[in-house]
Amino acid sequence: MNYLDEERNFLRDGGQNAYRRELDDKRFREIANLIQNPELSLDMRAALRLKLFLEEEEIIRRPGERIPGWRTLRSFPDLYRDGEAKALHAGHYIHEQGRVCNISSDWEGVLKNGLLCRKTGDAARDLCIDAVLAYADRYENEALSHGLRYGVEGYLEGLQAFRILHFCLWCSNVYHNTVGRFDQYMMPYLEKDLQAKRLTLDEAQEMTEEFFLSFNRDSDLYTGMQQGDNGQSMMLGGCDADGKNAVNLLTEICLKASLHNRCIDPKINLRVNGETPFSLYQLGTELTRQGLGFPQYDNDDVVIPALVGYGYDLHDARNYTVAACWEFIIPGLGMDIPNIAALCLADAVSVCVRNHLLECKTYEAFFDQVRAEIDKRAREIATSVQSLWMEPAPWQSVLMSDYTHDISEGAKYNQYGIHGTGFSDAVDQLAVVSQFIFQEESLSKERLLEGLESNFENDLSLRKLLRGEKAPKLGRDSQCEPIADALLTAFGDAVRPLKNERGGCFRAGTGSAMYYLWHAEHLPTLCNGHQTGEKLPANFSPSLLLQDAGPLSVLRAMARPALSHAMNGGPLTLELHDTVFRTQEGVDKVARLVQSYIKLGGHQLQLNAVSPETLLDAKKHPENHRGLIVRVWGWSGHFVQLDQAYQEQIITRVSYHSVS
Repeated sequence: MNYLDEERNFLRDGGQNAYRRELDDKRFREIANLIQNPELSLDMRAALRLKLFLEEEEIIRRPGERIPGWRTLRSFPDLYRDGEAKALHAGHYIHEQGRVCNISSDWEGVLKNGLLCRKTGDAARDLCIDAVLAYADRYENEALSHGLRYGVEGYLEGLQAFRILHFCLWCSNVYHNTVGRFDQYMMPYLEKDLQAKRLTLDEAQEMTEEFFLSFNRDSDLYTGMQQGDNGQSMMLGGCDADGKNAVNLLTEICLKASLHNRCIDPKINLRVNGETPFSLYQLGTELTRQGLGFPQYDNDDVVIPALVGYGYDLHDARNYTVAACWEFIIPGLGMDIPNIAALCLADAVSVCVRNHLLECKTYEAFFDQVRAEIDKRAREIATSVQSLWMEPAPWQSVLMSDYTHDISEGAKYNQYGIHGTGFSDAVDQLAVVSQFIFQEESLSKERLLEGLESNFENDLSLRKLLRGEKAPKLGRDSQCEPIADALLTAFGDAVRPLKNERGGCFRAGTGSAMYYLWHAEHLPTLCNGHQTGEKLPANFSPSLLLQDAGPLSVLRAMARPALSHAMNGGPLTLELHDTVFRTQEGVDKVARLVQSYIKLGGHQLQLNAVSPETLLDAKKHPENHRGLIVRVWGWSGHFVQLDQAYQEQIITRVSYHSVS
């Protein structure tokens, strides 16, 4: 067995846990007293915390290892004394934990020029630089130490340096630290080594696979809603600053590395466009075939113009990456908060059905009420997130393009993103009102409202009608498509004019994050047949009630031109039965399916290769399925480690047995 196979098995068996330890109580209290010194500013506390954390970390060197960095401390004291955080937060909006997260560093600049040139005389940020360099020096690797100080020279040095820089981000108490456009900023080092014959392609492949494995060493300790939700997203492919195709040799190496490792990290995103060669779609489909739940595809032809429309410079928009899941951000230049809140579109329509349907004489009048409801909710969200407070992040600040101030104060881009949950169920409700109430007049308003009030208990035939093939459903029936465009436009128009206190705009999006479970818990019965307690689909996907449409029909329906109005991100998510991938012909068909969605104008797409039978067995016998990986919302995780609610929603999703 070679080194890489040994490391894969070691990590899959949880071997890294043998290195983990807790500080003894006395040392924990000593460090807490040092960090929580009331005479220190918060940024100095954060810098001191990182310094002490790294000093307490043990240096682990495994035989044959080339990529350093193993987490040994399970926990560490926080910055605040008892009650201090609560007092600081009073009167402010606190996003998640109040810490910097979901942004992408200036990896290109740091690797090229090193850390010493980023010293500005700021005590906290300079202390972080010194602490990280001192930690790296303990590995007694001259090339690593030199590269971190002055800039890396070669590919292996770049991988080693990135691991230390990224590892220290997690240690510094920020989270969801994305990898950005790895194949773009690392390709010059690989190309240089290959041309000088310091590396062969096989050696580069092996180094990349070892590097990818390093993301899985301590991810169980990282912050997230569920294990696996850790934000270690890597972007590959796409165009360069001039708009030209930037897919390169390293793009392919990375896809193959992920394929060989079969691990949940890093989570691969693949930028594609109308010029992307079919071979890249085929390679991406091979990853999907393995059941990894990625790559997630992002369409440059749709995303870049939309970002420019939001006020991003064209040069920066062409360099976009994604945050932890799918939200579009700019490396090194953004302090966007792309998941600041969510608006339940399904509920907005439902409220209008109950409160305004009787008074409306036309569908247009009813849709005006829906538009007004969405406007009202968007304004409420914008008001609720004012007076934002964020904890200083001196080490993350060092890694940004403008490293002269703390990133918690903002950056070049400070946009906020609002998810839109239950999109397809909202469209299907509108389609029912349009067709049955106003066009055909085959269903009375009174009967519909009575059925909703009783959860259809007194009118089972109405339930059957609304859930059946005669009721319009997005993904199957073309009359839903203009309604989908109108709803996307209304959502985007409601959000776009709003400004946050940092001068940024709000972006509407088609993602759902974990809200697809949370919002479903509070939804009443809907007029598309969705009953109280039933689940919503994840992201930009057809209703879970749609059982009789094929994937081609769904893709055509979801490639909406109005997506340009709601470009915070949020992929169409499809489950394909794993039998689809059993032949090369099947793999090629799926690759064509993905390519078709991109050419039709779809913005994002993620596929799951699943077997409902396997998922059900894994729920009953988790000990037999420890390696089973699924796509949850914008990330992949091990099925048996998910909470039951997430497991059940994934099982409920429709899996397509054919893509013909």
